[in-house]
Amino acid sequence: MKIYTKNDLQNKDFNESFYSQIEFESLNDVAKIIENVKAGGDEALIKYCEKFNDGNFKSTDDFLVSDKEIEEAYAATDKTVIDTIKTAHKNVFEFAKKQLETIKELEIKVENSILGHRIVPLERVLCYVPGGNYPLPSSAIMTVTPAKVAGVKNIFLTSPRIKPQTIVAAHIAGADKIYKLGGAQSISAFAYGTSTIQPVDKIVGPGNKYVTFAKKYVYGTCDIDFLAGPSEVLIVADESANPEVISADMLAQAEHDKDARAYLITTSRKLADEVEKSAQKQLETLATKDIAQIAFEKSAAIITDTIDEAIEIANLRAPEHLELMFKDAIDYADKFTNYGSLFIGQNCAEVFGDYCSGTNHVLPTNKAARYTGGLSVFDFIKILTYQNIDSDLAKNLAKTASCLAEAEGLFAHKLAADLRK
Repeated sequence: MKIYTKNDLQNKDFNESFYSQIEFESLNDVAKIIENVKAGGDEALIKYCEKFNDGNFKSTDDFLVSDKEIEEAYAATDKTVIDTIKTAHKNVFEFAKKQLETIKELEIKVENSILGHRIVPLERVLCYVPGGNYPLPSSAIMTVTPAKVAGVKNIFLTSPRIKPQTIVAAHIAGADKIYKLGGAQSISAFAYGTSTIQPVDKIVGPGNKYVTFAKKYVYGTCDIDFLAGPSEVLIVADESANPEVISADMLAQAEHDKDARAYLITTSRKLADEVEKSAQKQLETLATKDIAQIAFEKSAAIITDTIDEAIEIANLRAPEHLELMFKDAIDYADKFTNYGSLFIGQNCAEVFGDYCSGTNHVLPTNKAARYTGGLSVFDFIKILTYQNIDSDLAKNLAKTASCLAEAEGLFAHKLAADLRK
């Protein structure tokens, strides 16, 4: 972990390690995959799956996880793990349900006319669950559950080299179909459709940089949640914080991916040094050291004079996960405005959000938290407005519409309004 001071804010090395986004690579190759699957359908999909070792697909029947395979997945998964998945699902389900209750259908009367909006769930969505370094049943819970609560009619989940515990989580959460596909080729198949795969209205879920670019490429053909790249955490702390807890939380993000990042902003240089020492000690026995150490070495700490300075930098960075470990942190929480999810206090482990507290762990990265929040039940609904205008109100509205239409030079618009006068 590199340690900087506020005087380094304009330093090129600092900006590259702290503010820069993870650059997409091999974009042309990803675009070719997407277009080839779009044109070649199932045949091209099978070829790419074989090329990238995503499974042995002899026919399109092999795309789906069968009922028998679901039964086998339950048998192969420890009962304690199954019970834990059910507990996590319950917490996420209840939070998503309460979220949905905050939005109401609307209907208002204007004299004898009616204006309003309806809440309508999407028809078909794809929940993508990464299957590279680790199986991620938690991501199946986080993506499928809010879609189910929202009332989505067809929820598909796909994950490359899918593991039994992920199949179990997808089934418990309520996925209608579970696929074994992955990579940019699967994103293309579900965006454009093939002979056997229905095109979806929206694709959600995290993925590596190739999956992330594929989502970016197909956006417009279908919707996406956001571009969720490698994981990141930013911790704001003072001298009262526990360095062992901080280093553990930083390594928890670092072990996701070599491109993951963990940041510390602190008013105490002593704390930063202690966090570095603690992390190196924890890495000695960490089973995921090969990945975590690389990501941690590319991460950074900044020493500031005040918490207010730390707040300013944190809002500029707009991290995926933001942890506050300083005295009276709750009193400062509202000053932080850019983050995917906020964790206040030393007891509030970020990994609780990853797994089971109830909030969603699919969150914006690469500074996207400046303009969007994390995945939620709201991603799976549409707010559709409607109006029923009577003749009296139509005459009044026609005058306004006609005048504005003429001012814009849109005379067919003016005609349509004038005919209602």
